[in-house]
Formats: sequence, structure tokens, C-alpha cells
Amino acid sequence: MTRHTIVPHDEWISARKALLEREKAFTRERDELSRLRRALPWEKVEKAYVFDGPDGEETLADLFGARSQLIVYHFMFGPDWDEGCKSCSFLADHYEPAVVHLAQRDVTLVTVSRAPPAKIEAFRERMGWRFKWVSSLRSDFNRDYQVTFAPEDVAGGKVVYNYAETAFPMTEGPGISVFCKDDAGDVFHTYSSYARGLDTFIGAYHLLDVVPKGRDEEGLRFSMEWLRHHDRYREAP
Repeated sequence: MTRHTIVPHDEWISARKALLEREKAFTRERDELSRLRRALPWEKVEKAYVFDGPDGEETLADLFGARSQLIVYHFMFGPDWDEGCKSCSFLADHYEPAVVHLAQRDVTLVTVSRAPPAKIEAFRERMGWRFKWVSSLRSDFNRDYQVTFAPEDVAGGKVVYNYAETAFPMTEGPGISVFCKDDAGDVFHTYSSYARGLDTFIGAYHLLDVVPKGRDEEGLRFSMEWLRHHDRYREAP
């Protein structure tokens, strides 16, 4: 742990107030970014997507349920995987309890993966989650929203992720997409975010950010290497 200067209380208060001014500026800037995000233009979803899940076959419009706003979490879980991604599971642990509250604000949150429904349901039950989770295996949904990549593109180090051509280590990536449905039943894509853009949805990280050691991920091969599925923390790293 980094050694810190030890000061009297008055000096600590002075330093804390100086940092508070930076925190307030950050909060104001975050509010402005949120406003700009909501002001983005929309694009109409023209393609017919099909999903399979606990309610049978559904369209993207069906996933809204009785609400006009839809958040889709693109959970990394490929068709041939035995379990879902541990980093995506970390995010799911955070949004699981929020689903019931979002519903009170005209928002449905649905998790989408390319794994078949039987694998999804088995893993969902193992993790103790209750949120709706559907399979996009029979549609181009994941590819169109840039979270599934062709093996040859991965091998060549040229996939389009986070709005840029880049190297990516596997054929599945994480992301979040937002949609809105109007009174006529038309669906519009309003926002998508990937990579570090997902950081804002991870409450545990923000709690770690206020403790002396922070996220303590320096020296790891990648930032989330320390993570485990929440039922496996009893196992040795």
C-alpha cells in the first residue's frame, strides 16, 4: 500500500474540501454527459430479430413487455461455452436487484446471449438470478450490435468493437444497448456502450475507488483477472 502523508485534522479538512470541488465539477460534467446521451438521434430498427427464452419465441418489440424503454445487456455466453463470462456475471450481480426498480420507471431490462436457452437457464439458476434472459442464436442481433465476431476476424486482429476496428481476444464481447418503442409499435435504437463504457454500471468498482488500495489491479494480466463467479470465491485463485 502507498504510504501517505499524515496531517492534523484541519489540514485533512482543507485537502478534503479541495478534492470536493473536483468531485462536484465531475458530477456536473457527468450530468451534462447524461443529457447529451439522451439527446442522441435515434435509428429505426428495420430488421426482424427473433429471440428464444422462457416465453417462447419473441421479437425485439416483444421484449419490451408493457413498457416503452428497453435495456439489453449483451452477456458473453457463446453457443459452445459451458458457462457465462465471469466479468459479465459481475455486472449481472449488480443489475439483478435493479430490474424491479427499473420497471417502475417504464424500463424493461433483458439479458441476451447466443447460448441456447437450455444452457442459459441452467446457468441462470446456478447463479440465483431472476432476470429475463433470452437467446439470440437464431438471429443476427449480436453481430449487428457488435458483440459477436467472426472467428477469422478475431484471428486477423480486425473486429469492429466500441465503434472502431481493433483486436479482440474472442468471438464474444460485452455491451449494453438501449431501445425505445413508440405508440405505433416501431422500435428505435437510441444508445449502445462497450468496453470501459460499462464501468459505470459496476457499483463494486466505485466502492473500491474510495478505499486506499483502490481497485488493486496493477500487476494482473488484465483488469478483471481476480474475478470469480460469485459461487466460486471459496476456490483458490
